[in-house]
Amino acid sequence: MSRVFISGSSTGLGLMAARLLVEQGHRVVLHGRDQFRAEAARRALPDAEAVVFGDLSSIAQTRDVAEQVNKLGRFDAVIHNAGVGYREPRRIATEDGLPHVFAINTLAPFILTALIGRPGRLVYLSSGMHHGTTANIDDLIWKKRRWQGAEAYAESKLHDVLLAFAVARLWPGVLSNALEPGWVPTRMGGPDAPDDMDQAHCTQAWLAVSDDPGARVTGAYFYHMRPRTPNPSVHDVDLQNQILEACRKLSGVALPA
Repeated sequence: MSRVFISGSSTGLGLMAARLLVEQGHRVVLHGRDQFRAEAARRALPDAEAVVFGDLSSIAQTRDVAEQVNKLGRFDAVIHNAGVGYREPRRIATEDGLPHVFAINTLAPFILTALIGRPGRLVYLSSGMHHGTTANIDDLIWKKRRWQGAEAYAESKLHDVLLAFAVARLWPGVLSNALEPGWVPTRMGGPDAPDDMDQAHCTQAWLAVSDDPGARVTGAYFYHMRPRTPNPSVHDVDLQNQILEACRKLSGVALPA
């Protein structure tokens, strides 16, 4: 039996993965953006061990989420599921002055990775959209460019794979991997998304707990429990280090050695 924390698990794929893990006999801690969503998550999955809450668009609240998780004890796995989509028509600034998409999709998983007690496994949700973009380290917060919501989302999902691969390299005792769930008809994906909803949540649960040799790897990228080739830039160690350093400067949080 494993103990798993899942960010962004009050609805959607996060809740589906949590329900699957609970059905398999694992202990799961859920997360909602606020107390209302946390209570809704508890009602949706009453067998969850606990629920934490905090808005991951806020650096301060993300730090508080990490503190809440740490107070619950050590976890075997953390699934970085929380994310927002590509439909934001303008650059929405957070309380920290950062683009909403970047704050939740890139900076929050970095902060949670750095501050939550090191688990045995880390799982990061990316997207197929990461294949066709670049990291744009020199303009992560979209001050130099005209806003494009889809491109900002794609960049953030590339950042997630860079983070997963950087952690795999720097923390050899941790299995750190990334995946794309497919374009599925969640609230984020929209009703016309064509991929298989029944498969979308399985890979993150499998990577978090399975003893299958295929899941007990690190620094790999998956789609529907099969390895898939990611954007080649994620193997660039200099680029990995650049995203870590940029996130450190923006958040004031450093990834432990």
